[in-house]
Amino acid sequence: MEETFARKGLIAPERLRLLSGRSDGRAWLQVLSHFGAIGLSGLGIHLAWGSAWVVAPFLLHGVLINYLYAGQHELSHSTAFKTRGLNEGFGRLIGFILITPRDADQIQHFAHHRHTQRWREDGELFRDRFTLASYLLRLSGLEYWHSNAKSLALYGLGVVTEPYVLQADGRGRVVLEARLHLLGYGLILAASIWLHSAAALIYWLAPMLLTKAAHQLQNTIEHVGLPHSDNIFENTRSTRTNMAMRWLCWNMPYHTAHHAFPSVPFYRLAALHDEVFVARGMVPPTMSYLGFQAGIIRALAAKDEADYPDNEVWVGEGLRRTNQPVAA
Repeated sequence: MEETFARKGLIAPERLRLLSGRSDGRAWLQVLSHFGAIGLSGLGIHLAWGSAWVVAPFLLHGVLINYLYAGQHELSHSTAFKTRGLNEGFGRLIGFILITPRDADQIQHFAHHRHTQRWREDGELFRDRFTLASYLLRLSGLEYWHSNAKSLALYGLGVVTEPYVLQADGRGRVVLEARLHLLGYGLILAASIWLHSAAALIYWLAPMLLTKAAHQLQNTIEHVGLPHSDNIFENTRSTRTNMAMRWLCWNMPYHTAHHAFPSVPFYRLAALHDEVFVARGMVPPTMSYLGFQAGIIRALAAKDEADYPDNEVWVGEGLRRTNQPVAA
């Protein structure tokens, strides 16, 4: 599945075509560096096992695994590799690792792009409006894993109720995919018992499950607290961060630019951001990770999400000129 939700008049068509060009080399560099980092952190766990020093590589390992979702996201758009089969193959591999099946996630994500910030249409907005307690549960990762496990089990049983899946004629795909995932996880469990091995728990499940909160920093900052409008420059937030986090997130901190032109690969989003925003003297809604968390916790401590108007910014600031003050 490959679609473009581009906004007209923001960039010359020939320049957009150039920025939308894909490169196997650039994609391989990101994939190998990310998996390589996971391999090194896994080696760190092995070398430090049995001592207190294991905590640091264990936490790093889990964070690196969780942020593979940035890769799954990009691969679902088929914009990472020029070779189409590599996008699907690595997307399915990462989806299996993250217990987030690729087809189901892709269908949900494309509903998110088509209907960004529309309640019960956006694939990410089939949820109750946040209270402080429910937001902190989401941020912790507990609600995320509960929802994932429930969806996987229901799909495996053939139960599909999400309208965006049914509208995309995706029921058969997500049911088959879930059953293959469950079979794969069952085989890993059986092999672990047979071999008396805890390797899958130590180097995969435990670090991934216990560090989801670190990945929720990216997941929660992108749209929450912004207007439920059709304007991408109003309803999508970018993140002010450092080079290491941009690498880890596959450049998704340039999230407004990505939503404006999803056909542009992650390795060209910085250039796209500069052309669409910087060159025009504009800054999309932008916050730091910790600034956003402080802002939304303050806002939800004051009142629930349902009490804030849908057409207003209630965390941080909206689109602004570069000569305006910067929010946290």
